[in-house]
Amino acid sequence: MAENDGYERYYAEKLWEQIPAIYRTEDGLADLPGVLRGFVELLANEAARVRRSQDRLWEDQFIELCDDWAVPYIGDLIATRMVSALNRRARRVDVAKTIYYRRRSGTLAVLEELIADITGFEGTVVEEFRRLLRTPHLLEPPPGLRAGHFTGSPPGGLPDLHRPRGTELAGGPFDEFSWTLDTRKHHGGANGRYNVPKVGFHLYRLVAYEVTDVVPSPVGAGGQNFLFDPSGRDLPLFQRASRAANPTTRFRDWRRAREWELPARMRCRVLGDAEYQLDEAQIRSLALGPAPEAQLRTLIGGRFGDEAALRLRVLALPAVSPLLTPGLWLKMLAGALIDDCGKKALYPVSVAVLEPASAAPHTPTAVPVENTTAANLKNWTVTTDKHLAIDPERGRFRFVDAAQAEPTKVRVSYTYGFSGELGAGTYSRSGLKDGPSLVRRSGGGRLTAMPLPSLAIPPDQPSQLDDSATYGPVDPVNGITALWLQAADQARPFVRLDADWVLTGSGPDATLLLNGLWLGGKGDLVLSGQFRSVKLRSCTLDPGGLASDGTSIRPVQLLVRAQVKELTIQSCITGPLVADTGGALEDVQLSDSIVQALDPSSALALDLDSGFVTARRVTIFGDAHLHKLDASEVLATGKVQVDDTQDGCFRFGAAAPQSTLPHPYRRVSLIDADHLFTSRVFGQPGYGQLSETAPESLRRGAENTSEIGAFCNRINPIKLDSLWAKVGEYMPFGLIPLFILET
Repeated sequence: MAENDGYERYYAEKLWEQIPAIYRTEDGLADLPGVLRGFVELLANEAARVRRSQDRLWEDQFIELCDDWAVPYIGDLIATRMVSALNRRARRVDVAKTIYYRRRSGTLAVLEELIADITGFEGTVVEEFRRLLRTPHLLEPPPGLRAGHFTGSPPGGLPDLHRPRGTELAGGPFDEFSWTLDTRKHHGGANGRYNVPKVGFHLYRLVAYEVTDVVPSPVGAGGQNFLFDPSGRDLPLFQRASRAANPTTRFRDWRRAREWELPARMRCRVLGDAEYQLDEAQIRSLALGPAPEAQLRTLIGGRFGDEAALRLRVLALPAVSPLLTPGLWLKMLAGALIDDCGKKALYPVSVAVLEPASAAPHTPTAVPVENTTAANLKNWTVTTDKHLAIDPERGRFRFVDAAQAEPTKVRVSYTYGFSGELGAGTYSRSGLKDGPSLVRRSGGGRLTAMPLPSLAIPPDQPSQLDDSATYGPVDPVNGITALWLQAADQARPFVRLDADWVLTGSGPDATLLLNGLWLGGKGDLVLSGQFRSVKLRSCTLDPGGLASDGTSIRPVQLLVRAQVKELTIQSCITGPLVADTGGALEDVQLSDSIVQALDPSSALALDLDSGFVTARRVTIFGDAHLHKLDASEVLATGKVQVDDTQDGCFRFGAAAPQSTLPHPYRRVSLIDADHLFTSRVFGQPGYGQLSETAPESLRRGAENTSEIGAFCNRINPIKLDSLWAKVGEYMPFGLIPLFILET
């Protein structure tokens, strides 16, 4: 890690001053000037390193502050069993909390804490014997209001199949059905799960990323229907991880996670889960008068499972009919909605729709939660008295009562799920520029029938897009000397291309860097002229797919028509990379990225007939044609054709058996790649994620025993091994852990 303490310069100057002036002068006049100075700087670097080590002698005694090398030594003092050295975070947390774990060993609270501490995943633990079908008895605790909430099934009894929503819960951590005893060995799914000694660990590996101030994509011209995704896709919304985590009371106040507190797909059933309870303060705020208020007080203490149940009970009170006017009814719903329900927990925390208010027309505000409803908008039809209907499973919303007067001012915030920090996303990125010379832009383009305002980029000045709005189209940039265009940290702007975006380098010293952008639309990213360096970091060049109306979304290609000395693509998701007519590459660096050809039969994912390609931890959907290749942990679903097989290597990777590769080492031949991934559709949460049915040679085939492909550095298999070791250490004797991957 780079240090900013200035020790190197301090010791270099101190040693340099101790050398006689004649030798310092001669060093500057010699045929090779600076040799003595360079030797002094080497000594100064070593002196700085020793000084830092001395300064850290005190910190290295504490697990929270010590360097990584000291962690196993501190672990030896408490006799903990160390997990893999590749799982550095887990090693440190394990040593820090070993005494805590031992004092609470065998409890469900500790087993759930192990999931987050050792793997970084979210999850919940279920004792499977509680799911067994049994005869109810008087010792059974009385069912609470939420027992069998969605299915009406009593705990331990026969399931009530009248409510179809319960099938969504079957087999998951919040299953409300009871099951017969199954003594088989657990083998995926529900086989062999329901038995007395089994304990299920339901793991949520995907990460929920929050994105704000997004321009939604309108559907039709009515101003009522919108998509959350700015590219026009149906996008399943995600729930934010929202479990309370107070370290001082976490164990004492532990409870099982609610369904809406875990990072998973947001279900319409959960977003529509609303419960109501009246209290004295809320009744007084309505100012209905003595008689209606006295009748409403008879409802205090009752808890109503939905709005219909509350309305039915209020209708039975004769003096409270004025309450059913729309304004007062919505006010009562807003106050009576309890915190412990899906609707209040998810809106507007995980999803929100903002529209211009009459009081502040230029500042969109969130539609009140009491005026929203969850709905199935497959055909964009819904019957409700609410103002806003949201379909979280498709990422759609509709203004029901009237068309939106100013659809260009509607903004949304939502949460999406993905496997890691890959492509354009709302996560922290390194290497961002700042300073007075940075040109900042915000607001994005307006989605209207009029031409969008152009986004002009200066060719020799750093620029930044400050928000996650939609921008475009963009003007071609000519005469590039040092173009730097970045998204703000934790922002994900969408740049809509109406035509090819041509970036022309001015000469052999021209540089280009794009960081954090999502490019989509009708054009390609075209490099022209001459560049010394072109870098794409954490960018998404939309690989294409299907829009919500069934039409095709065109992939954005990277077309190289320039002379490029060095092309670097890091942590990106892209469409095809093609060396087009007149283009030439010398050095290509691909790392931690996904490259996809939407139609492998008509296009290559990589078509680079010049240059030396170095690929590390890359997933390629489709075929590839390269001149020279040095690859490690590369997963290619198609055929890889390399012209020069004398140089380079293909190690710890996978490709089709008919591939021509240089010096293959521990290569996996893919006969059938269709079942290897959770999804190959860009925009889906499991895009590019290896599925549970993928062979062991892929899931643990990397050099570090992690998975092959773009998510190798996530070390998920190593994290699961670490969790398995720690669960065995702190689980009660005789129980059998089951790892169930929910995402």
